[in-house]
Amino acid sequence: MQKTISSGNKIAIFGAGLVGSLLAIFLAKKGFKVEIHEKRPDLRFKSYSNLRSINLALSHRGWRALEAAGLADDLRPLAMPMYGRVVHSENGDQSFFPYGEKDQAIYAISRYKLNCFLLDEAEKLPGIKIYFESKVEKFSFDKSLSYVSDIEGLRHRIEADAFIGSDGAFSALRYEMMREDKFFYQQTYIEHGYKEFTIHPDPKGNWATRKDGLHIWPRKSFMMIALPNQDGTFTATLFYPFEGNASFETIKTPEEIRRLFEEEFADLIPLMPDYLQQFQNHPVASLVTIRCAPWNNQNFLLIGDAAHAVVPFYGQGMNAGFEDCRLLMEMLGQHTNWDGLFEDFSEKRRPDAEAISQLALDNFIEMRDLVADPDFQLKKKLESVLVKSGIPDWIPLYTMVTFSDLPYSEARRRGLRQAAIMEKIRLAENWNFIPQEEWKEKLLFHYEKWKTGSQN
Repeated sequence: MQKTISSGNKIAIFGAGLVGSLLAIFLAKKGFKVEIHEKRPDLRFKSYSNLRSINLALSHRGWRALEAAGLADDLRPLAMPMYGRVVHSENGDQSFFPYGEKDQAIYAISRYKLNCFLLDEAEKLPGIKIYFESKVEKFSFDKSLSYVSDIEGLRHRIEADAFIGSDGAFSALRYEMMREDKFFYQQTYIEHGYKEFTIHPDPKGNWATRKDGLHIWPRKSFMMIALPNQDGTFTATLFYPFEGNASFETIKTPEEIRRLFEEEFADLIPLMPDYLQQFQNHPVASLVTIRCAPWNNQNFLLIGDAAHAVVPFYGQGMNAGFEDCRLLMEMLGQHTNWDGLFEDFSEKRRPDAEAISQLALDNFIEMRDLVADPDFQLKKKLESVLVKSGIPDWIPLYTMVTFSDLPYSEARRRGLRQAAIMEKIRLAENWNFIPQEEWKEKLLFHYEKWKTGSQN
């Protein structure tokens, strides 16, 4: 059933999380009437024991979407800039690796505070109505309607011109789409789970360690990270195998927990003296990747995690969802009906979702295995010299993903090509025995040799 796009159309959004709230704001500011249906109670007035609290990292794509919605300036005071990785070795040494140029940063922000901010902003707009404890039960694609039940179990019929599922990795709308013919769906979990900790301020109320970076304790098959919060705390997250000799399955007793921290995270113990109690009391959660296609069915659309949930290791899950919202709004003026808009968005955006999904999985390996590896660090130093030499078409992969609007698929394609060239350059000389002031000339020579793929 084709529905014409016109001012005053009613849009039903399922899910009042980050993406659903931002999308509602975009749509309402364009004159549409928006209903948001959220199955949970209002998080601003009720806490959830299972609410995800992995700190988020806002970067360029997310900020650009927020700027387009007119929200960025009001949100900036809630965010903490992180200018690079602080890598903690087994012996307690720390090394700082900038993310980009001097002023380039990603921003730590509380998922809870950000969601509350977006809900508050959405409620200010007269074109938005939010219904909490409103659980979707059924969709009818051909009749352009859905049914929800309220807290008392009463069923309500919803008719709208367009329906958008932003209801997360376990989307009810996507589940309904899976019943349709020729729908592809893939759900995979990595072998690692995660457990969260809090690093409290020092006795003077200050951050216990430097607050301007994302802290990483890379330990080959597992890692700990920590992001700063405005209240002087850090949210730390242990990514550790579910099963195996060294795993959540086998680390149970106080003695085993102490041994793990004393052997692997000794410098963290003074910062988090209650680590034993936190380890015992905090749950373990899993990390899922969702791939599906198509994202649309007539005037129904999946967006954000409902369409492409990714693991958090590139810090792009939320940023990709916010970019979804911006791109969908930019495409709005190119179409006359919702069916065509949603089909076009699904086809054009899916390759980028596939790319960031794989990039996030790859970056887990880099963060836990490679950041402390001498060969990896050498390649990063060589790349830095190469970038500063002014080669216009060489942009580090992290910069392309985190500090640009380049489509994720193009960033991954270019990143793979550059990685192949850099590996050849690394093997071409014994760089550790060459004075760094001589690197630039040799780097440019080898780059010219390898950039076309020639092996002569």
